[in-house]
Amino acid sequence: MAVSLRITAVVVCMLLMPSLGSASLPAPIAQVLEWQQLSTDEVSLLVQPVDGGEPLLAHAADRSRNPASISKLFTTFAALEALGPAYRWKTEVYTRQAPRDGVLDGDLWIKGYGDPFLVNEEFWKLVGEIRRLGIHEIRGDLVFDNSHYALAPEDPGAFDNQPHRAYNQPPHPLLVNFNALQFFIEPDAERDAVRVQPEPPLPGLSVENRLRPASGACGGFQRGVSYAVPREGQVVLEGHYARTCDRFRLLRVAVPPPDYAHGLFQLYWEQLGGRFSGGWREDVWRDDQAEPLLVHKSRPLGDLLRVVNKYSNNVMTRHFKLALGVEAFGEPATQGKGERALFDVLEQQGLDTDGLILDNAAGLSRTNRATANQVAALLQQAHRSPFAPEYLASFPLAGLDGTVRRRFQDAEETGRMRLKTGRLDDVSAIAGYVRTASGRDLIVVVLVNGPEAHRGRGEAVQDAVLRWAYRQ
Repeated sequence: MAVSLRITAVVVCMLLMPSLGSASLPAPIAQVLEWQQLSTDEVSLLVQPVDGGEPLLAHAADRSRNPASISKLFTTFAALEALGPAYRWKTEVYTRQAPRDGVLDGDLWIKGYGDPFLVNEEFWKLVGEIRRLGIHEIRGDLVFDNSHYALAPEDPGAFDNQPHRAYNQPPHPLLVNFNALQFFIEPDAERDAVRVQPEPPLPGLSVENRLRPASGACGGFQRGVSYAVPREGQVVLEGHYARTCDRFRLLRVAVPPPDYAHGLFQLYWEQLGGRFSGGWREDVWRDDQAEPLLVHKSRPLGDLLRVVNKYSNNVMTRHFKLALGVEAFGEPATQGKGERALFDVLEQQGLDTDGLILDNAAGLSRTNRATANQVAALLQQAHRSPFAPEYLASFPLAGLDGTVRRRFQDAEETGRMRLKTGRLDDVSAIAGYVRTASGRDLIVVVLVNGPEAHRGRGEAVQDAVLRWAYRQ
């Protein structure tokens, strides 16, 4: 009995023991590293009080590593500080002649300013606002003014050879619904077939359904569904889909942003009882003295921050960076202006940017670099900001929502950790705030860069560090 008590006491001490250097780690963390066959050279760890002071745990905290989507924390913090939580993006609508008797005998111009959240319902509102002006027929085309952005052409498949994945969508000044389509796939028992329903059902989108029902258990990559775009606007779905599968949602890109905006406009316009059969083209609206027919405003940045960080939205983050550049250096938006403005804000906030690389503001990059110390300093400065409530509210809550909704579920840690995740091939990262069991507020940063780190190995280390921190 005495031996058992001594062993228990040793284990408790190891759980609570702080480690101030990289030579030794708390036993629970060291054990996970050993089990996962990760070297201490592949890991950076930092746990420190949110109000400053000596770290409770620090290991390789000055080592520069790929932070993956932890990069979003720098971009969203800079946007909140420089633009403010009430900042809104606009989308303008123009005509060259006034409508008469409900008929616009000419083109309808739409100028985008990079609204990062012009999703279906917001675009529906925009189209509805035009209809409420009394226009029921448009006899010309849609003309898109995309001059607010001046970006070099970008290959959406350059990062991982997946050009039709929604997370690879490049920025665009008139990006409607992230340019993404949802394909709902489910068995059709009556016809012994597989049903495919695209959402939204864009006019002109060709969906060739070659899926066949199959016996056996439901499983496999994408439930056995293969997705291809032989040409713009044509989608081919093929493979074998098990009859035991339920509805499956596939999120993909199929058309360029102007085609998407035109198709969705036509769909909504006709649903609202209007007539429009025109095409689209791009041009620049040059009449600076003309008043827009209407101006649609986005939701405020403070609201959009939660979408970006809780669900790790890549293209929205990149739009934030471009807005920083425009507000600091004027139109048009460029990647160079955005990067300069982003680093200017970070430095004005007293953050050390030496060695910090944020080539891709969202973290979809092999060249981005940050240290655990830099991430922790950012989190500490954000916690002191007047906009701290907005910033902290954008973090996923462990066990409750966002990218960590399935972690620490139904546990004592549920809801007591605000955490941003990051994941690329061979990269696994997490950073945020932990309210400990004793009521202390800590900053936790875990950066893992190593072979197969993204396949659960890095997450196991994160969980060990987070549990250790929670018990301090």
